[in-house]
Amino acid sequence: MTGAALPDTEALRSEIWRLAGAVVDPEIPVLSIADLGVLRDVRVSDGQVEVEITPTYSGCPAMNMIALEIELALDKAGIRPVKVHTVLSPAWTTDWMTEEGRQKLRAYGIAPPAKGRGRRALFGEEEVCCPQCGSTDTTEIAAFGSTSCKALWQCRACREPFDYFKCH
Repeated sequence: MTGAALPDTEALRSEIWRLAGAVVDPEIPVLSIADLGVLRDVRVSDGQVEVEITPTYSGCPAMNMIALEIELALDKAGIRPVKVHTVLSPAWTTDWMTEEGRQKLRAYGIAPPAKGRGRRALFGEEEVCCPQCGSTDTTEIAAFGSTSCKALWQCRACREPFDYFKCH
């Protein structure tokens, strides 16, 4: 970290969390990594900053870009050096997504995952609300939508196709 005196560690940790958490997901630019629950931890110890992120699924191509954007945001604020670690365990779940993030998805035209369903949704029928009209008379068209973490659905009421952020 640059500067004459080091600030209070907890205050610095909170500021780093705020700055890193504001980084947007490159695949869904209306969501920050804090909204998604991808930002898992921030540690400050002996002048070293470590940030932990968890991908929405292993192999997510956005993780390298997210790590770079975190480093750039912190560097711009004069916080360096920074190590960004990708942590795979515990595996990310849609339960980690914030309510604000779910609302942002809906407003952007993507049906958010059902809250509290998480990995359990993999084993049951999904009731997906159309982000356009709110109808639950919807059907899955394809298991994958514009990205691997979304499925393509269609509303039978308004006939509009839409992405659904899959529960997992």
